[in-house]
Amino acid sequence: MGENPHLFFIFSRKNVQPFNPKIFAMELKLDDGRNWALILGSSSGFGAATAIKLAECGLNIFGVHLDRRETLPNAQRVMEEIKKFGVKVYFFNTNAADDKKREEVISQIKEIIQREGGKIKVLMHSLAFGTLKRYIGDNAESDINRQNLEMTIDIMGNSLVYWVRDIFRAGLFDKDSRVFAMTSAGSHRVYPSYGPVSAAKAVLESHVRQLAFELAKEGIRVIAIQAGITDTPALRKIPGHEKMIEWAKENNPSGRLTTPEDVANVIALLSRPEAYWITGAVIRVDGGEDLV
Repeated sequence: MGENPHLFFIFSRKNVQPFNPKIFAMELKLDDGRNWALILGSSSGFGAATAIKLAECGLNIFGVHLDRRETLPNAQRVMEEIKKFGVKVYFFNTNAADDKKREEVISQIKEIIQREGGKIKVLMHSLAFGTLKRYIGDNAESDINRQNLEMTIDIMGNSLVYWVRDIFRAGLFDKDSRVFAMTSAGSHRVYPSYGPVSAAKAVLESHVRQLAFELAKEGIRVIAIQAGITDTPALRKIPGHEKMIEWAKENNPSGRLTTPEDVANVIALLSRPEAYWITGAVIRVDGGEDLV
């Protein structure tokens, strides 16, 4: 068989161009600055990286975060990064899991959209707040209780349903839109002190499937993103997170930790119109980590 010049082009290192993030962003242009992304958990970690990436791709940004005085500069930094791309940005510092606060934020978003135009093309759920108690502690006083467990599942799982439902009823979703919910391998693996969050992630993935089924004919695609172990503020709250980081560094087939930017890049890819046939899925963004 003769040499195939096309195969040579694919595999020859001489023809491999270095990765240029500016070209990548240009090719991933999602909007012309008319439509919006709504990021729940926008001031750090996955939410912050995704807000910045989607702004780079042309979407205006709504962000919901909960920060006290000592962490508020994080949100301000993210907003400044977003503004560099010439898009509009509105952040709401409030409790995204509170029913009344959610209604207030959506009402404000609706007013802004009515005034400035556009629709919500991307909704990202990246809320990370819950208890890290063991179910059965060292003594009865340290056992998990009903309030601990239900609060964790409600914030990290059930709140996805309420936000999607209310945004839909307000008529704010674009005709071709995406909902992304952050999950983890903890939905099907066991880690010490991760039980309540693990349960919340399993609930979240179930909600993703049901929402994807119910909203498919509306053009709303709902996808769970399973990130690998990532050094974020949320991870650092988990007892023993140092061991998790070391394990991932040693065992991830791709040789490193996942980064928030890895996740943001995939969300941008899946937000393109060509990805419209993906819904109800759990997409692993982990360099192969969950294979081992």
